[in-house]
Amino acid sequence: MTRLAGKVALITGAATGIGRATALLFAREGARVVVADVATTAGEETAHLAGNGAIAIRTDVTDEASIQAAIRATLDTFGRLDVLHNNAGGSTPQDNTVVEAPIEEFWRVIKLDLFGTFLGCRYGIPALIRSGGGSVINMTSNLALMGITGRDCYTAAKGGIAALTRSLAVEYAPQRVRVNAIAPSATMTDRVKALMAGNPAIDKLAQSHLLGLIQPEDIAHAALYLASDESRMVTGQILPVDSGVTIA
Repeated sequence: MTRLAGKVALITGAATGIGRATALLFAREGARVVVADVATTAGEETAHLAGNGAIAIRTDVTDEASIQAAIRATLDTFGRLDVLHNNAGGSTPQDNTVVEAPIEEFWRVIKLDLFGTFLGCRYGIPALIRSGGGSVINMTSNLALMGITGRDCYTAAKGGIAALTRSLAVEYAPQRVRVNAIAPSATMTDRVKALMAGNPAIDKLAQSHLLGLIQPEDIAHAALYLASDESRMVTGQILPVDSGVTIA
């Protein structure tokens, strides 16, 4: 029996990378998947690859009306929402120390990663409650759990997501909504490979992985566990999928 049979999952940032890997895996496990991404063509390609009735909706997670529309379209198409995976986000080579980072980079990552997750929860959680409960999967980072130089904008946003995850887990447990977060280390998406090429600190971090480099599918499998009923007693947790970096 497939692990997500009968469930509807909305995944933001699902056009490429970790989001695409998760969308494909969720669909194989029986979920009806909504690919919510600002990249229209790549999002439609992900939905096509996923199959099982997956749909793509152009979604800007930093725009309140856009995320509201994505939730409405999900409910109109599938009648329910069981899994909300707030995956959209990411850092750029412009990140730096608190003294040297451009102010606009701080607000960019706060708006995309932290505010985007906030909006996803703001409008997604009521839909989960109407469906009888469900799972929210946020995306933080192992950099929210440890120190690293030169990424102060990104770590601020991801630390906020970790704190928000714990708070929401307490708030919505009575409504049977579980809220957890995955904390990956550098994962070998095309974007991260390009970022590593110009950043010695991140390259050094990748070399410290105890079990080797992380692939998008590794994060997708962690998301599958948190989306499934196998994790029905898990909430408020930050799950590192980091090849042992935070313990080394």
